[in-house]
Amino acid sequence: MSESKRLQVVDALRGFAIVSIMLLHNIEHFDFYFKPESLSAWMISLDKGIWDTLFFLFGGKSYAIFALLFGLTFFIQSDNQEKKGRDFRGRFAWRLLLLLGFGLLNSAFYEGDILTIYAILGFALIPVARFSNKTVFWIAIVLMLQPFEWFNVINGFQHPELKMNDPASWAYFGKAGEYITGNSIVNTWIGNLTNGKIAVILWTWEAGRVFQTISLFMLGMLAGRKSLFNASNENKTFWTKTLIFAALAFIPLFVSKNNISNWISIDSINRPLETIVSSWSNVAFMLVLVSGFVLLFQTNTAHRILNVFSSYGKMSMSNYIMQSIVGAFIYYGFGLGLYKYTGATYCIMIGIVLAIFQGFFSHWWMKNHKQGPLETIWHKLTWMKIGKD
Repeated sequence: MSESKRLQVVDALRGFAIVSIMLLHNIEHFDFYFKPESLSAWMISLDKGIWDTLFFLFGGKSYAIFALLFGLTFFIQSDNQEKKGRDFRGRFAWRLLLLLGFGLLNSAFYEGDILTIYAILGFALIPVARFSNKTVFWIAIVLMLQPFEWFNVINGFQHPELKMNDPASWAYFGKAGEYITGNSIVNTWIGNLTNGKIAVILWTWEAGRVFQTISLFMLGMLAGRKSLFNASNENKTFWTKTLIFAALAFIPLFVSKNNISNWISIDSINRPLETIVSSWSNVAFMLVLVSGFVLLFQTNTAHRILNVFSSYGKMSMSNYIMQSIVGAFIYYGFGLGLYKYTGATYCIMIGIVLAIFQGFFSHWWMKNHKQGPLETIWHKLTWMKIGKD
C-alpha cells in the first residue's frame, strides 16, 4: 500500500488514543478525584461500572499507544531526513525542547500532562537511533522487564521485614485540592506547575512508566523500520499473531495483577511485583487494541468508521492541550466547578459530547490546513534556521 495509506492508520490510531484519554480524564475530573455527595445507590453502582470499564479498556493502555506512536513518528521524520542526506538527531533534540514548552503550558491547566514526560524521556531515542534492530530490540526488552522493580523484589526477599512507606506521590496529589477547588486560575496554574508537576514525576517513576515508556519509544521506532503499519499480507499475518499472543498473555497477567497481594503477604515483595505485572498487563492489552485496530482498519466497513479518528490524530497535540484547558474550566474551581456534582456517569456523557465537538472541529480544520494549529507552530519552530543549518 502507499505511504499515505500507512499514515492514515497511524493517524486514526493516534486519534483513537487521544479520544480514549479524554474520556478517562473526564471521569477523573482531570486528575482531581472527588465523589459527589448524596448520590443514589443506583447512580453510585452505575458510576463504578463505568469507571471500572473505562480503566479496564484504556487505563495505562492509551498512553502506551501514544508512546509507541511517538517512537514511530521519530523514525518517520528521521528516515525522511536521512533520505535527504541530513542527520535528524540534532533537530529532534530541539524539537523535544519545544515539546517541553508545550508540555509546561498544558501542565498549567492539567497536572497529569504527559508531554513534559515524553519531552524528557524522548532524549533516550537519540543515542540508539543508529543502533541495529537487534540491539534496539534487546534494550527495549530489558527496559520492559522493569529492572529497577526486580531489584526491589530481590531486596524484598532478602529483607522481608522491610516496611514499605506510602508512595511519595500521594502526599503531593493530596495537596491538589488546595488549589484546584479554589476560584483563582493563577493559583491553579502555580499549584499545577509546582506541587502537581512533582506529583506526576514521582508517580511516573513509581508506576514503572519511565522504563516502559522508553521501551515503547524504541519498539515504535523498530515498527517504523520494519514498516509494520503498511497494509500487506505479511503485516496482516504479523498483527494477527500479535493479537492472538497478546490476548493469551493478557489473561494470566491480568489475573495475577489483581491477586498478587492475596498470594504474597510480604509488602516489600508484592508491591514491586504488582508494578511489574501491571506494566506488562497494560502493554499486552495495548497490543490487543493496536493489532485489532490495524486489522479492522484494513476492512472496508470498519475502515470508514475508524477513519473518523484520522483528522483527530493529525492534530493530536492541539486536541490534547485543548482538552486540558476545556476540562479544567468545566471541573475546576476557577471555572464551572462541576467536580462537586458529577460522577463517572455524567462525566462520560460530558466527555463524549466534547469528543464529538472536537472531532467536528478537527475535521473542519484539517480540510483547510495541512496541520493542527499547535502542530504548525511546532513544525515551524522545529525547522527554523539555526546558524548555517
